[in-house]
Amino acid sequence: MISLDFAAWEPIYKKILEDFGFDRLGDEQAALLLSGMLTEANSVGLSELEFVISKKPVLVCGNAPTLRAELLELELSNFVIIAADGAAAILMDLGRIPEVIVTDLDGNSEVDIEKEITACEKGSLLLIHAHGDNPDKLEKYVPRFKRFIATTQAGPFDRVYNFGGFSDGDRCVFVALEFGAASVLLVGFDFEDPAVNPIKKKKLVWARELIKLCGI
Repeated sequence: MISLDFAAWEPIYKKILEDFGFDRLGDEQAALLLSGMLTEANSVGLSELEFVISKKPVLVCGNAPTLRAELLELELSNFVIIAADGAAAILMDLGRIPEVIVTDLDGNSEVDIEKEITACEKGSLLLIHAHGDNPDKLEKYVPRFKRFIATTQAGPFDRVYNFGGFSDGDRCVFVALEFGAASVLLVGFDFEDPAVNPIKKKKLVWARELIKLCGI
């Protein structure tokens, strides 16, 4: 798998930027913005994330339309749950607060984001991701999160981390493996969802390749 070493991740990141035509500078500026919002009071140490995940079975929840039905087939108390973005709202509707939420705040409805804020208040660890398309969401919502870890897909610095991955779902997998999950089970992933737009379709292609890279 890709490790915390950015040198191993950067060649993949460059390919993603080229494929989508994204601007690295935008990612870096967003990461600087998020870094400037960090304080001692709202920052979570990586040791806390490791304590939650290490040596435990992890359920990674994507936000495909099949998620709710898949969750109802499982005993959720058997897992540490890492939820991708809007998947957290589905889990909370089912009465389960995820231990970890990975979000860029950029694909959710207002209701979903409110539920993420509530989850944070109830103990969820949030990994909030900065990229070139979400500075407005960072400015609007980050001050309402009391405890979080800042992440970037560009070069890490200070307390802004890069654990690998591109979209919320595959970043969940990288986080689970980076912090020593005993096992990783995926639910709510549909890499061939016909209902998504062309950009989302391309993101799903990359998500599948990155998750394969992790050996899942």
